Amino acid sequence: MKTNTLGNTGINVTELCFGVLPMGPSQLGVDAEEGARIIWRAVDAGVNFVDTAQGYRTYEHVRRALQGHVGQVHLATKSHATTYDEMDQAVIHAFRELRVETIDIFHLHAARSTASVFDERAGALECLCDYRAKGLIKSVGVSTHSVTTVRRAIENPDIDVIFPIINHAGLGILHGTRDEMVGAIADAAAAGKGVYAMKALGGGNLMDDVPGALNYVRALPGVSSVAVGMVSMAELEVNLAVFEGRPVRQTVPRRQKKVLIQTVCKGCGTCVDTCPNYALELVEGKATVDPSRCITCGYCAPVCPLFAIRLV
Repeated sequence: MKTNTLGNTGINVTELCFGVLPMGPSQLGVDAEEGARIIWRAVDAGVNFVDTAQGYRTYEHVRRALQGHVGQVHLATKSHATTYDEMDQAVIHAFRELRVETIDIFHLHAARSTASVFDERAGALECLCDYRAKGLIKSVGVSTHSVTTVRRAIENPDIDVIFPIINHAGLGILHGTRDEMVGAIADAAAAGKGVYAMKALGGGNLMDDVPGALNYVRALPGVSSVAVGMVSMAELEVNLAVFEGRPVRQTVPRRQKKVLIQTVCKGCGTCVDTCPNYALELVEGKATVDPSRCITCGYCAPVCPLFAIRLV
């Protein structure tokens, strides 16, 4: 499988990155043992890049998959922490749960945030930079759906890696168009930032043509790797075939996901404030979903204090 170096980081990653988000309890809730088996198969097939996050609650899946593995697998994770102390606890938690000596990329998890995120979460960013100075984190990044945040990250010397949303349909992109995001990605790479992409399949909405959707993002100037969420061996095998240039001889049934908001919702609005796609609003004291905006990313579910949101 083709590998690329992420900007000026020196981190050489496979073009296919294993995205662990949909395995977590806020989405399909894949058992840790089964999830580890699928990740291990990907690593055994040559994938050397795994993307997770504190909020995904999938550290156990990753840890089990990599126990006893011989060879280097690069790990990226992220946290919504805003202050220095909160991020410090998030980093400690990641090391404890993943049981690794270093983490290759640690992002500000900032899907919905505007370009002001670097000011608003200056303490969290400072903490990541301190861990980088100690050699415990190799690079600092930002995970974003926003064109303007990518643009600001290009100018920020503390940011080594950018993890933006991009897909051929332009689903989920904030503060700009698809083509504007394409341009921002190319400029970021030209500036020496490492760029790998998320949501090439639009949160599962573009699975009618998996090779076409993936190959669109693979071909974009500046994209070194594409993180693809996978929850089954069948999905993995299709993605391996695409990224290895082999004919795709099987199809994966489209997962018809939707956000379900249960009657226990009290209308606190936390999910509305979190949704990166502005697909949620409060109507008569309850959260409701606009299907035309929702890309079933699952970011809403873990923030609900009453566990009233599920992806089904």
